[in-house]
Amino acid sequence: MTTQDPATSTAAPSSEAARTAIRKARGALARYRVLAIVTGVMLLVLSVEMLMKYVFGVSDDIMRYLLWIPFAHGWIYVVYLVTVLDLWTKMRWGWGRLATMVFAGVVPVMSFILEKKVHAEAEAKLAGLEERYAA
Repeated sequence: MTTQDPATSTAAPSSEAARTAIRKARGALARYRVLAIVTGVMLLVLSVEMLMKYVFGVSDDIMRYLLWIPFAHGWIYVVYLVTVLDLWTKMRWGWGRLATMVFAGVVPVMSFILEKKVHAEAEAKLAGLEERYAA
């Protein structure tokens, strides 16, 4: 008896398996949305901190209270990358989408713009799948 890997199977998934996959994808989308917004906010805070330090030359007495910002953004970005990979694998998007989503966490304001686009496209795809596998 041989078993087939569901990921490589050409047969249509059962409606229960499809509903489970859609539910998991919606959870991944929700997590991505939250982390995209948090990452975007932290990147803007980091940008302001860098402007204060390197452009305006704010004194070290004040800057020492802001030393946590780069570290916080770095760790939040790592968690953001995990959510990006989770959503990307569940939605089965291409490599270009992955690269765009990864870069959105390091380009100021891009995460807000891309989050809106990704959310709209994912919702449309998931709604279509729900309609297709509705029982």
